[in-house]
Amino acid sequence: MLKYVDTKNAPAAIGPYSQGIVINGLAFFSGVIPLSAKTGEVVGTTIQEQTEQVMKNISALLESQNAKFTDVVKTTCFLADMDDFAAFNEIYAKYFTGKPARSCVAVKALPKGVLCEVETIAYIGEE
Repeated sequence: MLKYVDTKNAPAAIGPYSQGIVINGLAFFSGVIPLSAKTGEVVGTTIQEQTEQVMKNISALLESQNAKFTDVVKTTCFLADMDDFAAFNEIYAKYFTGKPARSCVAVKALPKGVLCEVETIAYIGEE
């Protein structure tokens, strides 16, 4: 049975989707952009500031399922500019110390004009 993730500590979905879905011990979290959970506004103007906010939002989603960054098994990262790759990686590496499988691609544009977005899949154990 599907369980929908819904936490006020991370930004609400800005479209017809959920923050995430849990099934069979895995949490599939939607892509996270650097929005404030309280205001829904973009936080930061640099890739460093925006990446830090994305990690804060991912942390809130993980905590909602009693998980942590080391429980993440796969990420998909989207960058508006591949020139930001090194700066993004520097911050990403501070959080994803378990080195999950990852894809990272540049895209033409992201919602609200942000510089990065990260989606995650985490193992949270059997329900």
